[in-house]
Amino acid sequence: MYKIDFNNPSSIYFVGIGGISMSGLAEILHQAGFRVSGSDWHVSPITKALEEKGIPVKYGESSDHIPNDIDCAVLTSAVRESNLEYRALRERNIPCLSRAELLGQIMKNYNTSIAISGTHGKTTTTSMVSEILLLADTDPTLSIGGILNSIGGNIRVGKSGYFVTEACEYTNSFLSLFPKIGMILNIEEDHLDFFKDLNDIRHSFHEFAKLIPSDGYLIINGDIPNYSEITGGISCKVITYCSLPKTSEGAPADYYPANVVHDEYGHPSFLLYNGEKPVRSFCLRVPGEHNISNAIAAIALADLLGIDHAITAKALHSFSGTNRRFEYKGSIGGLTIIDDYAHHPTEITATLSAAANYPHKTLWCVFQPHTYTRTKAFLKDFAKALSLADKIVLADIYAARETDNLGISSETLKQEIEALGHEAFYFPTFDEIENFLLKNCINGDLLITMGAGDVHKIGENLLGI
Repeated sequence: MYKIDFNNPSSIYFVGIGGISMSGLAEILHQAGFRVSGSDWHVSPITKALEEKGIPVKYGESSDHIPNDIDCAVLTSAVRESNLEYRALRERNIPCLSRAELLGQIMKNYNTSIAISGTHGKTTTTSMVSEILLLADTDPTLSIGGILNSIGGNIRVGKSGYFVTEACEYTNSFLSLFPKIGMILNIEEDHLDFFKDLNDIRHSFHEFAKLIPSDGYLIINGDIPNYSEITGGISCKVITYCSLPKTSEGAPADYYPANVVHDEYGHPSFLLYNGEKPVRSFCLRVPGEHNISNAIAAIALADLLGIDHAITAKALHSFSGTNRRFEYKGSIGGLTIIDDYAHHPTEITATLSAAANYPHKTLWCVFQPHTYTRTKAFLKDFAKALSLADKIVLADIYAARETDNLGISSETLKQEIEALGHEAFYFPTFDEIENFLLKNCINGDLLITMGAGDVHKIGENLLGI
């Protein structure tokens, strides 16, 4: 494998530089003195921001985009062997790294590298941790899978030994990382276009935990069933946090909440128990029980790093979320519009349950399924989760990296929802959905646009933004 020499910056080319993670890594190398360039399929706010920082970006797919003097290329996971630039790189024998391999090499340059993994909640928890470290003046380097307003993007390059990143399990990319501290938020079935089943996924998380050295730490959600299978045989120290005083296996939890209450907007406050240590109170500005869990994981990490309790509490209280995570978009005619990235049944359940505590007359959910594989694998679970909304509107499936060869559609999901006794609507275009909403939503209703594709455009179009 090609080794990046940070003492001798070279020329690096990114295929798919406009991705949220790829762009962040490109910026880290750029600020470290590397000559960075790349290509992407379309112009986007991310690619424009890179160009403004002096990173050249070509658009479309062409072997002519690749500079003659590059030393290495970094490939996004979306690049296939048929890609013209990939083929040209191979023909020219230019070394290639995956995004995860580059991320792992970058992590090696930091004394305290922190990798936050889990099926759900990675971006929110990474953002919470980031806010705590920033308020504590630790000057961290941050790589986040979403836009965090306090840093004006998804990346921050600091000068300390702290490096924080999300660790994605898809294609086992997190097994290329080198964490000193690892975090596992939850483990569920997902990405079944790559993993065989839940046992295969659990095995990968176990392998991730084994990456942590003996002088490191694993912070893990003790609510995960049989979590000791994940922690078994690892050499690092283990810290558990749970929703109850005991883990799923009956052991005392290191951290757990009590006396949870919600304000009029669904924002939770709770008392935190941590062994024999004094009970502490926390107030969040992001809704949902899942965010209590995310916050406790971040608190456990902050304690481990020796951050003052008051700073942790203040940072969490000021955190209002990242983009596309129960993000308030605006109001029109008394209709409140929220956007959320949820694209897995568990995430949908968490978001719609949180919305139940938010002021509204009727809860509308416009859902855009993400990939045919996921829609088929979780069809009945999607129908059950979406039924938590009062009114459900379905957009066409967002194909992402897939093609439609599974005989599945949003119409199929509509039928599953109706079989549960709930009304659902399907429209093939965003224009039709927007017209339907304008005719049917009234003052006091809450509308959530939901999915990992471009469904957020519906709310933005309604608001004229």
